Amino acid sequence: MDLEKILPTNGPSINEVKKYIEKYLEEIIVIKCGGSVLLDKNLFKQFIEDVSVIYKLGLSVIVVHGGGKNIKKKLDNLNIESKFIDGLRVTDEITVKVVEEALLELNSEIINNLKNIQTNAESVAPHNKNIIKVKPEKKELGFVGSPKKIDLKGILTIIKEKKIPIVVPMGTSDDKKTYNINADIAAGSVAKELNSRRLLLMTDVEGVLDKNKKLIPEINSSIAEKMLKDGDISGGMIPKINTCLDAVNNGVTGVVIVDGRKPHSILFELFSDKGAGTLIRK
Repeated sequence: MDLEKILPTNGPSINEVKKYIEKYLEEIIVIKCGGSVLLDKNLFKQFIEDVSVIYKLGLSVIVVHGGGKNIKKKLDNLNIESKFIDGLRVTDEITVKVVEEALLELNSEIINNLKNIQTNAESVAPHNKNIIKVKPEKKELGFVGSPKKIDLKGILTIIKEKKIPIVVPMGTSDDKKTYNINADIAAGSVAKELNSRRLLLMTDVEGVLDKNKKLIPEINSSIAEKMLKDGDISGGMIPKINTCLDAVNNGVTGVVIVDGRKPHSILFELFSDKGAGTLIRK
């Protein structure tokens, strides 16, 4: 394998990559991307490149993507207002169709961009290879669900075919209706089902910050729980941290909140000593 050809020049060094690559050979890495990574052309290009590098290194990766900003744009164009309860979008019958449309567009964009750089990927969506069975959340949220069951066989088949599953964070309920799922929660469920070594949640923030707004490179679950209790973690970070805790308490070795705005943050997180965000372990 010619690492020089595969690795970007402004990413981690070849020596570092060699050191870490062994660690992930038999593992599956789950990456959730959302926020400006999907909107900003440069960040998107880097994200695609990073996923492709992992693939070309011979490692297995699954991508679950959000699309909040894309969804918002579509809803705004239709003059549909979004309400949120505890960071989750209230989704009625009209909204859920718009959400699905927005997510499928993004899904195709990710797949086509990967194919352009010789990286095989396959769409996993509610009406195409669906892997997520959903149980509806609170009534007032409408068509919002949480994963009840993940079809492991389906996802492993795609990986065995040497393709990257690109997962839309939606699923179907027992009555065959389509439900929206928070993308962090969807990615967490997939990672738990696989006992992943790493779940990376890409965001628009540096990671978990302490009281002085300094990045905390690594915390364990009891410190994270205390920070939640004390209100040091707030807003959109709450569901993220809850996903992290749920994952590390259920078989995932480590979850990282990664700053998707940094160049090649995925590669630095996986293949370098310094990382690129906050690592949460049990």
